Amino acid sequence: MIITISGSAGSGKSTVGKILAKKLGFRHYSIGDMRRKMASERGISIAELNRLGEKTDSTDREPDEYQRELGRKEDNFVIDSRLGFHFIPNSVKVYLDANPETRARRVFSDERNEEKLKSIEDAKKCLVEREKSDKKRYKKYYGVDCYDKSHYDLIIDTSNISAEKVADRIIDFLKNKKML
Repeated sequence: MIITISGSAGSGKSTVGKILAKKLGFRHYSIGDMRRKMASERGISIAELNRLGEKTDSTDREPDEYQRELGRKEDNFVIDSRLGFHFIPNSVKVYLDANPETRARRVFSDERNEEKLKSIEDAKKCLVEREKSDKKRYKKYYGVDCYDKSHYDLIIDTSNISAEKVADRIIDFLKNKKML
């Protein structure tokens, strides 16, 4: 079984993905981590990488092809990726969301905060820009909107529940569907 976790920035994709993979005894992959590494190697922020990606598909194609290949060659893993549902269509597709305040607070306090955000308000603005860039790039290169919830098998609002409980809800969903 392959589980793709998509969702808005700050919704808990990576945190939930790691917990879920551990509970299931699966491998975990993070396209966000891969893209942050790409940005770091170029000496730019993730926001700058996204803006570059609006002009050239090179910043998206490498991680996108990577996850497409994972879906073809491997099984029993969890991947957090905004477009995982698209590149791994044979997956269980989960979408995580949270209210803007919660997402901004999480991103602001995240140690991966390479944007050096100065406040939660600054984080909110950054999240709006990131979402605009994602929508623009993904529509341009793939004709898909990762924020359209009709693509997903399970949608969870993570605003007021722990990542551990989110992982448990996903496991309950899988058990109810007789997948576990």
